[in-house]
Amino acid sequence: MSFTARILLLGSGELGKEFAISAKRLGAHVVACDSYAGAPAMQVADAAEIFPMLDGARLRAAVEAHRPDFIVPEVEAIRTEMLAELEAEGHRVVPSARAAAMTMNRDAIRALAAEELGLRTSRYRFAESLEEVEAAAAHTGLPCVVKPVMSSSGKGQSTVRTPAELAPAWSHAVANMRGDRPRVIVEEFVAFDYEITLLTVATREGILFCPPIGHRQERGDYQESWQPAAMSPAALAQAQEMAARVVGDLGGHGIFGVEFFIAGEEAIFSELSPRPHDTGMVTLISQNLSEFDLHARAILGLPIPAIHVRGPSASAVILADREAEAFAFEGMAEALALGDAAREVDLRIFGKPTTRRFRRMGVALARGDDTDAARALAAEAAAKVRIVYS
Repeated sequence: MSFTARILLLGSGELGKEFAISAKRLGAHVVACDSYAGAPAMQVADAAEIFPMLDGARLRAAVEAHRPDFIVPEVEAIRTEMLAELEAEGHRVVPSARAAAMTMNRDAIRALAAEELGLRTSRYRFAESLEEVEAAAAHTGLPCVVKPVMSSSGKGQSTVRTPAELAPAWSHAVANMRGDRPRVIVEEFVAFDYEITLLTVATREGILFCPPIGHRQERGDYQESWQPAAMSPAALAQAQEMAARVVGDLGGHGIFGVEFFIAGEEAIFSELSPRPHDTGMVTLISQNLSEFDLHARAILGLPIPAIHVRGPSASAVILADREAEAFAFEGMAEALALGDAAREVDLRIFGKPTTRRFRRMGVALARGDDTDAARALAAEAAAKVRIVYS
């Protein structure tokens, strides 16, 4: 394997930025693509291309211009038909064009998990109109969860507890979907104890697992995550077995963020992303190799030693509260000063060129004596970082 591998990165947000850094440390040449100039990954890449990821002709043009060894999607909303064409012509899509297509929409990956592989999932139905949403809710029962089959970071998701809430949930899902298909999944509300992300690494030598990551969401978007998440050996074994089955079926090499609900001793499959996961930002401080390092090594075919957690760790997001193009950050020194010889604190400011309400602009990272202490420290650090607007 040449260590001057050329990577075409499709999507250049904060996850793409950290992946680009990891890949470049291994000698890769990275071309960062996104729909707007100055995206985070473009700031550290060797070259950039600006075009909508759903524009198949522009996607092909970028591939022909840069002749990458690897095409690496970082977002769900991509013209997957073009990825399939390019793969058939001999280009390497990470982890595979099939994986990108199956996970672009929640309907395909849910059908694979539940109907083909027989994994334990919540009851669900798909809907393309309010009338179909109402029929689906009658099947799943109330409360239920309504969300677009294609969105990012949980956007467009609602928990519905009464019939009167179905119409607003449908409208919210359609307004916040990605792509051009008004289609939602209506699923049973699972009375889970907690939820985890199981980062699963598919390598040429086999499948590896990171210790489970716990996380908390608001508005369908992750707010904090911690590692390791406390769970029973039985539930962890179930989650690992299901993750290995679905990742093995999708094929290819790289990291997969596999999400589960945990109810007692039972793991229930929720979703899967064939790329680094936002809740996995905690691995930037928690593991010997971050999820981005693992993704880069798996793609490039480089060895991965035993994955281990350095200590109980957590991440907490730094959010904007309005739309703006002129802004700055204050309080970073105060946040970093919370660290000491026994407690580590770090920050990642993503470099997004604009803000909007609830947009994730950075993340605070912390290690502590236990996960509760690490969570409290990360939250305290995040709270000290303030976005000031001009």
